[in-house]
Amino acid sequence: MGKKGFSGFPGGNMNQLMKQAQKMQKQMEDVQNEMEDHVVEGSSGGGMVKCEVNCKLEVQSVTIDPEVVDPEDVETLQDLILAAIHNAQGKASKYSEDEMGKITGGMNIPGLF
Repeated sequence: MGKKGFSGFPGGNMNQLMKQAQKMQKQMEDVQNEMEDHVVEGSSGGGMVKCEVNCKLEVQSVTIDPEVVDPEDVETLQDLILAAIHNAQGKASKYSEDEMGKITGGMNIPGLF
């Protein structure tokens, strides 16, 4: 029987586990850095209002078709803007989860995103 390492793991396996954890950590850092540059577009009102958001959920731009601007109905425009932002943020969150899931194998690691 071989010599046991930390917490009952054979010595070589613990080293391999640590190397895999370090590799995963580096991959996650790389993906998180890429998230700042990856931009998704959300829209509402049939594309009349568009919003671009990076995968850090930071709004990058808002585009409003002049046809949707009605001074008599500002509330609808406000609702369309919020809907476009929420749509884009949902897409960005999904993209982030999918990319991190590729690294973690689908494990849900609290505080990762």
